[in-house]
Amino acid sequence: MNNVKKMKNTNRSVLLGAAFLMATSAIGPGFLTQTTVFTETLLASFGFVILISIIIDIGAQTNIWRIIAISGKRAQDIANDVLPGLGYVLAFLVVIGGLAFNIGNIAGAGLGTNVLFGISPELGAGLSGLLAVGIFMVKEAGRAMDRFAQILGFVMIALTVYVMITAQPPIGEAVAKTFVPDTIDIFAIVTLVGGTVGGYITFAGGHRLIDAGMTGKRHLPQVTRSSIYAIGVASIMRVILFLAVLGVVSQGLALDPSNPPASVFQLAAGNVGYKIFGVVMWAAAVTSVVGAAYTSVSFIRSFSPVLEKYHRYLTIGFIVISTIVFISIGRPVLILLLVGSLNGLILPIALGVMLIAAHKKKIVGDYKHPLWMTIFGVVIVIAMSWMGGYTLLNGIPQLFK
Repeated sequence: MNNVKKMKNTNRSVLLGAAFLMATSAIGPGFLTQTTVFTETLLASFGFVILISIIIDIGAQTNIWRIIAISGKRAQDIANDVLPGLGYVLAFLVVIGGLAFNIGNIAGAGLGTNVLFGISPELGAGLSGLLAVGIFMVKEAGRAMDRFAQILGFVMIALTVYVMITAQPPIGEAVAKTFVPDTIDIFAIVTLVGGTVGGYITFAGGHRLIDAGMTGKRHLPQVTRSSIYAIGVASIMRVILFLAVLGVVSQGLALDPSNPPASVFQLAAGNVGYKIFGVVMWAAAVTSVVGAAYTSVSFIRSFSPVLEKYHRYLTIGFIVISTIVFISIGRPVLILLLVGSLNGLILPIALGVMLIAAHKKKIVGDYKHPLWMTIFGVVIVIAMSWMGGYTLLNGIPQLFK
């Protein structure tokens, strides 16, 4: 009886850890910057962008996590089963995107420590990188990563709620414009989806479940709940931050273009708010460093027994390289917006592969993927492909003007 109870608690911990790993991987410096910049531009109508992105996020993530769980394989191996060589292409895209994002994550950690302690961003980034490396040095790295993501996830949300309350946002207007917006920004939708479930992010929790052995039909209900919970955590943070920014800009206050998120916290709650921003930025950044490194390496570790054997050292190397690159060249806000949108372009490829795999017996056995989920997924693939193409032709060039 005690063993059964212990097993249930372990499973619950793993599922919660996977959810928070994915959510905190999404909530990074780019997440904070994107939400702030788009809210300042679209005002209350940004609520519509958030709503559409949540719907797309849930459809994409529930499909991907279920197929990973039922096959018991990581995404790159599933892709290679669908079409030999495709897994290597997918892994390349994810790892490059993950590395680019991780440079921004390391930079965000440095900025957070600079706000909190007054030390240089480079020194703060280096110390934060060492902390992230330390997580993968411990024997139970997976468990340490799960707990780390959960604790800092709760801290980020709680502190941002305080700032939102002090900002006194026009909630009624936000609700109304969420359903009847003044304008619809396709670039913003692609960027938000890319920053939440694009690139490596949606696979963070899915691959964590593989490592923990949470696979097979019997775990599908828990896996589905965990995938939705993960989107829920990230979405709650997005909505809270949106309302905080809306409250500030609705008062006619101007944000600092060099650091929009920091100015929101400072304008809403003074010096206390500025220090809170430091904590939130650091927590968002360092958890994303851990998630990006873990997930990016998980996309290549299965390609060779040597890579599998030394995957922890590869993860550590990934973090070290990201830290060195930031200390050498820095991170502009432009890159965070750009990489978020490019990650959104990876999503239709990854999801499309997963949907094909869901109907191949050699991958999923006798499992029958729900028809409504397949249709939902196909609609997302088509919509994100069209919006991604539109963004390539119109949205991204605007960033360079």
